[in-house]
Formats: sequence, structure tokens, C-alpha cells
Amino acid sequence: MSEDIVIGIDIGTQGVRVLAVDHDGRIVASASEKFALSSVQLPTGWAEQDALTWWSGAASCLRQLTGALPPDANISGIAIDATSGTVLPIDGAGRPLHNALMYNDARSEPYVLAVRRSAQDLETRLGYAFNASFALPKLLWLQKERPEIAVNTRHYIHATDFIAGRLTGDYAVTDYSNALKTGYDLLNHEWPAFIENELGLEIAKLPRVVAPGKPIGAVTSRAALETGLQAGIPVYGGATDGTAAQIASGAVDPGSWNSSLGTTLVIKGITRQLLVDPQRRVYSHRHPDGWWMPGGASNTGSEWIRRDYPERDIALLDETAATLTPTGLIRYPLARTGERFPFLNSKAIGFIVAPDGHAPDPTDPRAYAAGLEGTAMVERLAYETLEQIGAVVGDRIYSTGGGSRSLIWLRMRASMLNRQLVRPTSSETAMGAALLAAGGAWYGSLSAASRAMIRPDLSVDPEPALTQPYNAMYAVFCDQLRSRGYL
Repeated sequence: MSEDIVIGIDIGTQGVRVLAVDHDGRIVASASEKFALSSVQLPTGWAEQDALTWWSGAASCLRQLTGALPPDANISGIAIDATSGTVLPIDGAGRPLHNALMYNDARSEPYVLAVRRSAQDLETRLGYAFNASFALPKLLWLQKERPEIAVNTRHYIHATDFIAGRLTGDYAVTDYSNALKTGYDLLNHEWPAFIENELGLEIAKLPRVVAPGKPIGAVTSRAALETGLQAGIPVYGGATDGTAAQIASGAVDPGSWNSSLGTTLVIKGITRQLLVDPQRRVYSHRHPDGWWMPGGASNTGSEWIRRDYPERDIALLDETAATLTPTGLIRYPLARTGERFPFLNSKAIGFIVAPDGHAPDPTDPRAYAAGLEGTAMVERLAYETLEQIGAVVGDRIYSTGGGSRSLIWLRMRASMLNRQLVRPTSSETAMGAALLAAGGAWYGSLSAASRAMIRPDLSVDPEPALTQPYNAMYAVFCDQLRSRGYL
């Protein structure tokens, strides 16, 4: 009997990751490939990639993957995720006319104000603010600074759209997860008129928009020859990498939230209604099942660990931290200047405060333990902030990212939040893309696919012995933030 699978393709900043997943969420096969580093020196703040390297990497991974699958495997569908805010001009044949301007390319900063002036109504209704990481200012930069490119452009597309176009031959379709940063109106489901009337960008050059997980085409004979896939396999609308990571966490129903703790702390959840933050710390994607996916990203995460403990045995530090908590120290472990969530302050800096006035050196094991506690306090403040602006936060938080591998950190965070933390078996971004394909091919919705395919690896409950002292420490932490003008 043949085995049905779906394929998720993740086009990351440094390479491609492809997963084949069965009905139960089991990874049947996988492949990955790094991108070759470019030797081209760009001006400070610019970031480009050759889109053809995305396709060569994806095609190579797909050949490896299909070669590793059982002979009777039946591929039911494919979906793709990639970086948010990355844009690419292509001609009528799908050929790139310029390197892709990446999500972290800041060259369009001089054009952000013009976009914001034109998009005031959209910003107010959707609760976000355009900046240089968004795609729309990048398109205005191309229009103004590279007119010879703009005039020959047939479509402005995103990284997911380029790979989908190579698979299906249709480059003129995107999903509304990727379209958000290009200015798509998620409430009225249209490209707003100001894009053309005020910014001078032709709406006809923007792709049509579908929900993530909806059918967009099928693998062509040409793509089949390049990838080892069979022609005719359905391709479904993809998502940004952040959205796909949230999907992979298991947080896909209203009231569920995911904390992804990596270099930074990223919090995303599901709400029934659009959550509009007057301070613009949070913005929302549209959920494929009709709900909303608000989220915010703190500059605090695990970056301080790499900065302060570059040569230390982190596992040993974790063991020591387990014996030192609660430390009584109040640490805000911000590794650089400026914070964006749960509060906005471009001049915020980290600190460590001791009850006796003698704060330990940052390399001290007590300071390490306090850093773990402090990150948990930032996380708690983030969820309290979300509740203050109208979010419903359930009793269970899904935890992903590198920080979720630390058991003591999970214990601290669960006790600080007074909520259960659940770590899924697989939180790979490509798994989120596979779930979108599964929702379209098998289950009828993303939520149903997630319930069937996401499995918990570990659940951590709050510890009463920690919750009470943590509450007292958290109150002091908030007082310290207020005294510095951060809150």
C-alpha cells in the first residue's frame, strides 16, 4: 500500500530545508543544502541574494528527497515558506531582473516616510507601521533608483512565489502572509489604491493573493525533470517563515500562543478578532482559517548568552542555575541598545540589580541564572501586554526555538508565566509549510492538520515553590523598568 506524504520547503537566509511528512506528522525523509556565500561587497545596510541559488538549492534538495522516499510514496502536495519582506522583480518569463532585496535590506529607509504618508489609513486599520524591512518601500526604491529595472518588470514577487513559479510555471500568485509587507489590505482583501495612485507603483505588477494552504497550481513537466518530482503534484499557497514556524509549533487555534526563544524572543498567537496595538509593538497576519495571527518580537532573547559566555559550557551553567534559582537578582538581559516589544524604547539598555547593591559580574554563574530569570520576566511582561490590548492567552504556551532545549529555562519560564509550556516534537519551519500542504490536500483546514500531525515532546508545569518568589521578583523588575522610563 502506498504511503501518502506532503512536502514542506523552507527557503531560509542561509540555505534550503525540505521535509517529507506523513499523515501522523512523522518526518519520512529530509534534505538540506547551504547557499554559497556571495563574494560581492555591498554598501552597508544592503542585503541581496541571487534568486537562482534558491531554486538550485531547492531542486537539489528535492532530488535528494525523492531519491530517499519509498518507491510507492505518493506526494499529495507541496507548500513553501521563505523570509518575510524579501522582494524580487521578474520579467514575463519568470527571469529575475535584479538580485532579490532581502528582508534585512535597509536601502529603502529614505522612502519609508513617503510610504507611511500614503498608507496612513491602512496602518491605522491594521495596526502596524511600515519600515525598511517591509517590501513596499523596497519596491519604491527600485522604481526611483533602478527605473530601467522597474520598466521591464512584469511582476514583483516574494521568495516563496519564485519557487512556486519554478514548480508550477505561474509566477503571478502569492499568499496573504507574504503580501502583508507589500501593502496588501488584509481586511478588504485587495491591493489598496494608494500603491498606484500615490506611490506610482503599478498594481498590475503585483501578484494575485490567495490564503496560505489554498491550491495555486501543479508541478510542470519541466520542473519534474529538474526535481525528481512527478508532474501534476498540487502546490499550495505558502507563508512567511515566521508564520510557518508558528504553525509548526502547534499554536493554531484562538487563544493559543507560541514563544520562540532564539537570539530574540518572538511571540505569536491566534485571536478571533484583529488585535490593534496603538503603540504598534504588535502586528497581525491573517490566519488561513479566517482568524488573526498577532505577534511581537523582543530584542531580548538568548543573544546575551553568546555575548557573556562565549567559551563556557552552557549545559554546566544550566545545571548550576538550577541550584541558584530564585536568585533574588533582577536582570534585564538586553544585549544591545533598544527594545521593541513588550515596550518600545530605542535607548533601552540591559541592567542587573542586587538587593544588597552589589551586582555580580555578568560572567558569574549567579548572573547567568538571573539572565534566564530575566528573559522569563520579559516573556511574562509580553503576555501581560498582549492581554492589556485585548488578547486572550490560554493556560498553555507552545515553546520553540533553541531556548526550549534548556530544561531549567523551561521550568523557570513556566513558573514565571504560571502556565504550562509545551515543546513540540518538531518545530522546524519546513514542518509549518508541510502542514499548510496537508491542510489543503488532506484535512480541509490548517487547524485540523495541526491537531492530527503535531505531537508534544515535553510538557512543563509551573512549580509552586518557584511561582511565589518569582512573583515578588517580577514586581521589582517592573518597578525597575518604570524607574528607567521604559514602562
